Amino acid sequence: MGDKVSKREKTSSLTIKAWIESIIIAILIAILMKTFLFNTVYIVGDSMNPTLIEKDRLISNVLPLYFRDIDRGDIVLIKAPDKPKTNESKKYIKRVIGLEGDIVEIKQGLVYLNEEKLNEEYIDRNAYTYSYGIDKWVVPEGEIFLLGDNRQDGASKDSRFFGTIPTNYIEGITRFRFFPVDDRFGKI
Repeated sequence: MGDKVSKREKTSSLTIKAWIESIIIAILIAILMKTFLFNTVYIVGDSMNPTLIEKDRLISNVLPLYFRDIDRGDIVLIKAPDKPKTNESKKYIKRVIGLEGDIVEIKQGLVYLNEEKLNEEYIDRNAYTYSYGIDKWVVPEGEIFLLGDNRQDGASKDSRFFGTIPTNYIEGITRFRFFPVDDRFGKI
């Protein structure tokens, strides 16, 4: 009888050990995927209306940041540059308007990129882009200029508010909405 108990205890001990190893491996894989592949984003607020609305859920890809440059028009997840270091979990989602060397201007409510009016099909056609006192930015090397798609007065904290930001503030590029599952599901 004593042999049966010890065999049962050994089997139980091996089973527990296997479960613990599996859980640890799963956690490590999840951390690696979140760090190097993708993350999910939950939209709070209306700064990206009409493109994104509150409660949309997106996939933010990290992988492209390692293999290609950011493009104008990309919708990016960034660390909030206007928040203190103690609140590094605060994130913003904005559209890339200007890249290093670009000149971004706001004239009479319209956005100009390198002296040409920017064709912004993604914003409300009657939108007026406020400039909040500064109306011209030259994007420094290694930085980008961002705007929210909602251009109503005070609707978006973006580069008009906090200036250009270093590209290392970018945490992912969003291109896919997975919730809600309706006519807006899919590529952004």
